[in-house]
Amino acid sequence: MSAEVRLSPAERRDRGRARAWVLQVHYRWESEGGDGSFLDALEHTLDTRRIARRRLPYIRQVLGAMDEHLPEIDRELRGALDNWRLDRLSAMDRAVLRIGATELLYVDEVPPKVAIQEAIRLAEAYGGDESPSFVNGVLDALYKRAAG
Repeated sequence: MSAEVRLSPAERRDRGRARAWVLQVHYRWESEGGDGSFLDALEHTLDTRRIARRRLPYIRQVLGAMDEHLPEIDRELRGALDNWRLDRLSAMDRAVLRIGATELLYVDEVPPKVAIQEAIRLAEAYGGDESPSFVNGVLDALYKRAAG
């Protein structure tokens, strides 16, 4: 049984809110030109925003993986996108896809189906009308490519 499945309801809720913070930090990073690291963008965010301490370890884990593996994440996403270019997506869809792909590829304690479902939830909350089905299709294709 994976660690994600063994989380209590409160821990799962915290993990979901941590993902929303990762999305906000990514958006900040991208809107500031993508200079520096995601972890630097988190530190700038912490200068003006309060994030519950219990959420910070997971936020740092995901952002650190994104810092370390962004070229590979983007390459895998480009391979899973059908008739779309990553740089032409909305900032929110691109961020949600990167977070989902990071969890799929580099956060072992999160089962793939959970990573995809959580990305869909982010897309429902922060993306456009078509974002949830788009995110589902891209991440499902990425998962199948990675597993195959």
